[in-house]
Amino acid sequence: MSVYTPRPFAVRDDAAVARLFCDYAFATLVTPGDPEPLVSHLPLEHRADIGPKGSLLGHMARANPHWRAFGTGPSVAMFHGPHAYISPSWYAEPATAVPTWNYAVAHVHGRVEIMTDEGEKRLLLDAMIRRYEGDRPQPWRLQLEGSSLAALLDAIVGFRLTIERIDAKLKLSQNRSGEDRERVIAALRGEGYADADASAEWMERYARER
Repeated sequence: MSVYTPRPFAVRDDAAVARLFCDYAFATLVTPGDPEPLVSHLPLEHRADIGPKGSLLGHMARANPHWRAFGTGPSVAMFHGPHAYISPSWYAEPATAVPTWNYAVAHVHGRVEIMTDEGEKRLLLDAMIRRYEGDRPQPWRLQLEGSSLAALLDAIVGFRLTIERIDAKLKLSQNRSGEDRERVIAALRGEGYADADASAEWMERYARER
């Protein structure tokens, strides 16, 4: 499962991939299965310090059959960054162009192992709670103890994907002239929705350097 990536859209900036993992952590995890692949949508924590190429940590409901397929073959976690429609009317010469879509994606390949240590699973939960609750005025805390906490931990399956390969693609109008890129950035700023603003910001950061 590879990503079609023309040369202008190949990623040469590891920081851009790390930002995808951080800012767009809600990923799509695909694992081979019989009779069809299993697909789950869930947040994943990137840990550069676990494994030669890093790891992705996550958890899912034990009732989800997906985890039972771990180990049957390599899985792919797909991270979807900002994306936006690009109108040819924004170019200097619109008659010679066609509509397209700008986007940033990363496909992470690797084998998934189940966490067998309940302590490791609890550490993962604590890390995710700190990440998503820590900056709130009144952050929520996990206060369960004893049998209630044990039941919660038993109801989920923690896992780690050891990264073997990353296929990343930044399609940010790098195949257009500098003038056209500036025109696209300005037009996206005026579209009035979050992904358009984010796409413009990613173009400013990662396409102008080409």
